[in-house]
Amino acid sequence: MKYAVRYYTKTGNTKKLAEAVARELGVEALPISCPVDERTETLFLGNSYYAFSIDPEVRDFIRSLDKQKVGRIVNFGSAAMLNSTLKKVRAEADRVGIPVEEREFHCRGEFKGIHKGRPNAEDLAAAAAFAKSFL
Repeated sequence: MKYAVRYYTKTGNTKKLAEAVARELGVEALPISCPVDERTETLFLGNSYYAFSIDPEVRDFIRSLDKQKVGRIVNFGSAAMLNSTLKKVRAEADRVGIPVEEREFHCRGEFKGIHKGRPNAEDLAAAAAFAKSFL
């Protein structure tokens, strides 16, 4: 199975998770500024809430995906206040005809002193274990 990992982060929290996921899958974690050019059965997409939604760059990235190249999306991320972005990611993926896995990984992320030190080593290990469940 061919995997890819892309992420969007403003604080660095999601990048840490993306790197843990990518290590487990044996691929490189790349920012969403790097397009998915090769056929990928599973795209792990890291993101978070910004102003109560996914960032417009994440929205545009999902809309740019080619359903002939991406088989499905697996959502993961962190947030200080809000929970999962799964519904927002799914809504955008539905627009381009790419299915989104029901399972996702989400943990707390540090923001302005809230949830200090998160994601921590336990969160990173849990993200890796989540990725491993797809192997």
